[in-house]
Amino acid sequence: MGSQTRRSLLKRAAGLAIAAASAPYVVPASAIGAGGRMSPSDRLVMASIGVGGQGRGDLNSALSYDDVQVVTICDVDKGQSEKAKAGVDRKYGNADCKTVTDFRDVVYRDDIDIVLVATPDHWHALIAIEAMKNGKDVYCEKPETLTIREGRVMCDVARMYGRVFSGGSQRVWNDHNWFHKMVRGGAIGDLKEIWVDCGPPSEDVFLPGQPVPDGLDWEMWLGPAPWRPYNKAYHPYSWRPHRDFSGGQMTNWGAHNFGGALFAANLHETGPVEVIPPDGKDHPQLTYIFANGVRMYHKGGWGGTLCFRGTKGEVPNRDKSKPKATPPDINIPNYKGKGGIFGDFVHCVKTRERPFRDIEIAHRTVTVCHLGNIAYWLNRPLKWDPVKQEIIGDAEAARWLDRPRRAPWHI
Repeated sequence: MGSQTRRSLLKRAAGLAIAAASAPYVVPASAIGAGGRMSPSDRLVMASIGVGGQGRGDLNSALSYDDVQVVTICDVDKGQSEKAKAGVDRKYGNADCKTVTDFRDVVYRDDIDIVLVATPDHWHALIAIEAMKNGKDVYCEKPETLTIREGRVMCDVARMYGRVFSGGSQRVWNDHNWFHKMVRGGAIGDLKEIWVDCGPPSEDVFLPGQPVPDGLDWEMWLGPAPWRPYNKAYHPYSWRPHRDFSGGQMTNWGAHNFGGALFAANLHETGPVEVIPPDGKDHPQLTYIFANGVRMYHKGGWGGTLCFRGTKGEVPNRDKSKPKATPPDINIPNYKGKGGIFGDFVHCVKTRERPFRDIEIAHRTVTVCHLGNIAYWLNRPLKWDPVKQEIIGDAEAARWLDRPRRAPWHI
């Protein structure tokens, strides 16, 4: 299939005409198949947006795929983008990779097929939505959203524009597939209770201003978040405890660990009906109650990250002297293609299938994390409708389903 034919297929699947870039951009021969590399007909042209921390690791993973060609790095920190560009250039043996600081210089281009989004959490939805509206398929780091409404909009846009959207929680399968097989295979009977260990919610923290480092566009880093002066405690990675930018470790590690628990329990396409914060009496841990009666707790288990109790037993075994059980030999659909979660994404971009961490499933997982945060922050129980995705009978709590955004950014 020729490169134009392939792109035409992807655009037809999206059901829209992709907007042309504001200026012409030509991919040089060295970037599209010269020197014995895979021909352009089989490669996906990619831009990476956000290349600090996990974003750099994701980029390095993408570079290992012969059917992906990275042509642009986007980051508001020029130091980070130059380091990432150097790695891309070493991989391809040229200096063709471009660097930009504004994500719009990526998503409005007609020659890019896929974008990898690994910015701080408060930027995920805006960038991913704009990319999808402009014909790009998206791989977005977890937690995919800062608010529940963002996730619902991302799901709706992905379906409306026919885009492939993979969330970036590789640990859901890689770390927890033993639990998936044990629980789904009936090793503990009918599931009754789950314990999930991850860190706490984010908090409101305000720090004094410091000089903005050279090469950092602090205004663009903040984007839709409320304005505050730069402090080195926010950038490049330690922004996560701050509520304006993230849901804390509750959404960060929670995306992995609640994701693993929900998938094992086959509850990954729904949500709880009630969330109860700890009260020191009847509910020592944050408690989620599902319509089928399963209860899931934040922390309090006995065997590490995940613990499950059913009518016939528990996993993991409390007796550490006993060998780890062999899981039932059952097939559970997970990654397609080759090479883990990013290979699953690449495969699905080509076939137009939905990936293992399709945005709807990723959104449902991080919604559980967000609901837990809201219950913690307000310190009262919540009733949740997982079909309508609404908080029931609590207008104050319902306001936390989204956040105000600083102009000119909006969803």
